[in-house]
Amino acid sequence: MLLSVWLLAGLAPAGANEPNRPEAARSEVSRYEARVNALLSSPETWQKARQDGKKAAFFCANCHGEAGVSTLGHVPNLAGQNPVYLMTQIQKFGDGRRRDDFMSGLIKVLKEEDRLNMAIYYGALDVRPTPAKNPRLAREGQLHYRRACLGCHGQQARGGRDIARLAGQQKPYLMDSLKKYRSRAEGRSDRVMSSIAAKLNDEQIESLAEYLSSLP
Repeated sequence: MLLSVWLLAGLAPAGANEPNRPEAARSEVSRYEARVNALLSSPETWQKARQDGKKAAFFCANCHGEAGVSTLGHVPNLAGQNPVYLMTQIQKFGDGRRRDDFMSGLIKVLKEEDRLNMAIYYGALDVRPTPAKNPRLAREGQLHYRRACLGCHGQQARGGRDIARLAGQQKPYLMDSLKKYRSRAEGRSDRVMSSIAAKLNDEQIESLAEYLSSLP
């Protein structure tokens, strides 16, 4: 299943400069954050949300893995993503703000409660980083990350309610996404991401992906 299309279109900030975001978008994110926090407020509600979310997400396992870690390099991991961020992306596919016939069809059959529980389920799963095969390349990637990415994605590349988590992500997926931002391919038109990716050559993109995929 191509949750890959939605989650990490997701390399991009879903609003890196929040003060400049439309008020409606800020309100939407805040509403989801309040609902997530309410479910996380007690062990009982959190556990039930996780259990219900796992049931709702059963159709995702074929591509994204039983534990939210994909076995396919071009499909992103969902484990460890911020549940507010996930919920926002799910809703965008459900109402057409993000377009993919396959994804939209799947999301539309889910009630909002199911979508929220699914986001909490994936957010609670452990990330499984891939040890760097090329330490030199990973060190170079760390330098590029600190220079160009840290301001939005955070010191540990774990994102937040508006920003995708990159730590522990699939290396091929990261490389493909950055190259699409660089070429401004359809579906990768974020202004901030495209301007950053435009300054990266193929080796720099690979080094970034090598570094990020190795982070816990």
